[in-house]
Amino acid sequence: MFKIDEVARETGLTKRTIRYYEEIGLMPAPQRSEGGTRQYTQAHIEHLQRVISARDVLGFSLQEIQEYMDYAQALTGQRELYPQIREPERQLEKLREMDGTLEAQLRALDEKVSKILAMKQELEQFRDRVTAGIARIEKEQDQSEAKITEGKNS
Repeated sequence: MFKIDEVARETGLTKRTIRYYEEIGLMPAPQRSEGGTRQYTQAHIEHLQRVISARDVLGFSLQEIQEYMDYAQALTGQRELYPQIREPERQLEKLREMDGTLEAQLRALDEKVSKILAMKQELEQFRDRVTAGIARIEKEQDQSEAKITEGKNS
């Protein structure tokens, strides 16, 4: 069991952020001691690390993180149940369910990637215009300096 200070240190989040994530349902509520102190587990830390990855690496909003974590939690539950199923029809049903969950997760990632690529393309086009402007002005300056040098030499 970990106290909130230890979880904050381990994840790099503030205690306030950890409490907020718990409050909005982004993280499961920890058990509490008889004195009311939150008692976190390693699973809580790992969950928060996945949240941080979704936020920082994937650039997800809190709502997108919630959806992504819901899919991840559903997939974990599906994976845990699968080995217990013996009938091929039920196995097939569970595999199709997992496939649907994975498809939803991949679709969310694809949407984010598309937005990022569109933004990147827009910035690249703007940079091309800036670079062309720099080249044009530098050329004009070089031509102007050349004329001044010619005038002095005449």
